[in-house]
Amino acid sequence: MNTDMTAHAHNNWTRNLIIFLAAQTISLFGTSIVQYAVMWHVTLETRSGAMMMIYIICGFLPTFFLTPFAGVWADRCSRKAIIMLSDSFIALATLLLALFFLSGRASVWMLFIFVVLRAIGTGIQTPAIGAILPDIVPEDRLTRANAFNASIQSFIMLVSPMASAALLAVTTIERIFFIDVATAAVAVLALLFFLKVPPRRQAEGRPAAGYFADLRDGWRYIAAQGYLKRFFLFVALFLFLAAPASFLTPLQVVRSFGGGEWHLMAIEIAFSVGMMAGGGILAAWGGFRNRVHTMTLASLLFGLMTLLFGILSNFWLYLGAMAIAGVSMPFFNTPATVLLQEKVQAAFLGRVFGVMGMISSSVMPVGMLVFGPVADAVKIEWLLIVTGVLLFALSFMLVGSRPLVEAGEAKASPSSLSSPSSPPRPDSPSAGE
Repeated sequence: MNTDMTAHAHNNWTRNLIIFLAAQTISLFGTSIVQYAVMWHVTLETRSGAMMMIYIICGFLPTFFLTPFAGVWADRCSRKAIIMLSDSFIALATLLLALFFLSGRASVWMLFIFVVLRAIGTGIQTPAIGAILPDIVPEDRLTRANAFNASIQSFIMLVSPMASAALLAVTTIERIFFIDVATAAVAVLALLFFLKVPPRRQAEGRPAAGYFADLRDGWRYIAAQGYLKRFFLFVALFLFLAAPASFLTPLQVVRSFGGGEWHLMAIEIAFSVGMMAGGGILAAWGGFRNRVHTMTLASLLFGLMTLLFGILSNFWLYLGAMAIAGVSMPFFNTPATVLLQEKVQAAFLGRVFGVMGMISSSVMPVGMLVFGPVADAVKIEWLLIVTGVLLFALSFMLVGSRPLVEAGEAKASPSSLSSPSSPPRPDSPSAGE
């Protein structure tokens, strides 16, 4: 019976993917609107750099510490249930905050507690989201599914700040909180009643050992996979060197171009439009057969654009470089995600994505601890030129790593296999080799 359910879900993967992406889009839209509203409220109410630093720390530290443990939960429990429960937890925290605001007892410190609670929910949810797609999408469709998801997220990044600003102009922040509660409720109900995930895939590989034994097994699995160690090292180096281009370009625009609000909005829009375009291109093209080659192209492009950020003196050319930098992001993130989804054994996928989330949530803030103070001592342009050159050179380290290149080779599509009734699976014995 489980086999029949798995086959039925596999045959209906398009429907399941649409339901999952629609639910995530609705939830992400509400979350993004509230995130911008809270950030701007803290900025306008405090006008303090120290308070903004606290806000950033509250947002990333819980995710950093939680994702490795959440990865174990994603491997032991129903990933669909984890996503629904974490969405509900975030919505409940938002509802409580809205009620405190309505009662007149809200404060900036309460907002910080709220940001911590949201980060806890995000940290629990992130590995499950990364690991669930192979449960509902055939392997030969993972790249396009992830690229399409990236395009949707880029569109949300483009629209949500404008929507949040418009809402703040016509209503109060506590009413905006209720938007997030409503969108989370719709997303959870859609997953609960309409998304069908094969139960055997979720239960497969469920360990009988204790929780901390599972955690140790996850780290041992990663240590035993040569390509995973190199992959995580490259991602960490890439994110560290990308920190100036990601965080310091707004400050550069203000200092070097005399930028105001229009200039800052323009670079955000250019980057978001570029990401949308990159996701669309990748969804149609699919990328190179070897995932690492597509990541290398992205790293080369982003490194070159970072270098140009430090050289260009014309703002319109600067915006063009920002858009191309945005195009490169799906070319990096999507094949990186698909590589893990294809190669890592299903029983360890949540834990591996937990480590990935730990790296993603910590390395760029650590980079800012290094580059931020330096930006007050030297011109930001010099930081961008140096990191751009290093990113460009790092690309050759990626494509020059034989274990990574071998791991990046896409599996044959089901139609090319000798047994069409046995489609390739991410949890096959060879998947983690």
